Amino acid sequence: MFSIVVISNATMVPDEAAIIQQLFEDGLEVFHLRKPEADEQAVRLLIEAIPAVYHNRIAMHGFFHLMEEYKIHRWHFREEHRQETTKEEMMRLKNKGYTLSTSVHDLPTVQRLTSLFSYVFFSPVFDSISKHHYKGVAADDFYLEAEQKPVPVYALGGVDARNIRSAMAMNFDGAALLGTIWKEPANAVENFKLCKQNVQTY
Repeated sequence: MFSIVVISNATMVPDEAAIIQQLFEDGLEVFHLRKPEADEQAVRLLIEAIPAVYHNRIAMHGFFHLMEEYKIHRWHFREEHRQETTKEEMMRLKNKGYTLSTSVHDLPTVQRLTSLFSYVFFSPVFDSISKHHYKGVAADDFYLEAEQKPVPVYALGGVDARNIRSAMAMNFDGAALLGTIWKEPANAVENFKLCKQNVQTY
């Protein structure tokens, strides 16, 4: 089953909570809340504007101290955060019921991950939509062998409705959408639906 998740824009977007709610209503499994340029109050207001019924589908990339308050159980480790965290600490979080995910940028690191993680973002797969000059690493013949994936691997970077089937053909387990959602917020839901439809009809 190929999964689609959405990562938030780094900065706040007008009507963002309404867009996120619509994405959830249209079948979004997990929303990754990553706001490196926002302060705690802005993040708090965004979470509170999303109906509480969807909070269990939010993954936090920071402001982890808010998770218990809002009953959020998905904890995403940035690469440097993962490297600074002991295996014992990760096991403690896992045992408390948190779903852990992380990000990597090369295959050898993917292969060294443990099953403490439920999935990993591998990037950049295609040329980035949101970051100019951020070139993808996946050639046309790129293929992820089963033994290269100790945990499910999601394609990140430049994924849109045109190439999401290519990510499936490369044997990724899912895809993370960012630029294709937030470059044109007015078309965010439509672009999500197109990606989903192309996965379902692959």
